[in-house]
Amino acid sequence: MNPERPDRPEDRIPAADAPAPSAPEGSRQTAAPDEAGADPVQRLTETEAKLADMQDQYLRAVAEVENVRRRAQEEVAKAHKYGIEAFAESLLPVKDSLEMALKADAPSLDNLKEGVEATLRLLASAFEKNRLLEIDPKGEKFDPNRHQAISTVPAAATQPPVAPNHVAHVLQKGYLIGDRVLRPALVTVVQG
Repeated sequence: MNPERPDRPEDRIPAADAPAPSAPEGSRQTAAPDEAGADPVQRLTETEAKLADMQDQYLRAVAEVENVRRRAQEEVAKAHKYGIEAFAESLLPVKDSLEMALKADAPSLDNLKEGVEATLRLLASAFEKNRLLEIDPKGEKFDPNRHQAISTVPAAATQPPVAPNHVAHVLQKGYLIGDRVLRPALVTVVQG
């Protein structure tokens, strides 16, 4: 070091050939604690452990989401495949009734009529049980969402009189499933 100029940078840097200070034999050299007072190696180890834990949680979450998606797809496929099962079960007695009517040896007209009426009651019960509702709008105000007008008739031609824009005759009943129109009712409407 130069005593005249202690500010020179080359005087402050140790020479390359100067021996580096060594740690006492047998002691492990550790990094100095950072400003927070924790050992950087310990903090790195803790951070790596947290990272490994988060990666594990992430992989588990991804697997769980994939399982939920797969189960939902399977349930939708089953619903499409077996969705009409309850309706089909409620129609089986109707088919049985029709088959029994055809097996009768010498059916009379009265017996056939009674059998058809009983079969119709079974069918109506099956429809009701499965929320298949009938649209029979005679005399109601025409609703284009539920009715399909085939023609119009003058108000004077209806007996009993029907108000304008109301259904005069139902040519074919319509049906609803829940709130959705399965088939609109075919109607004639009184001219407005």
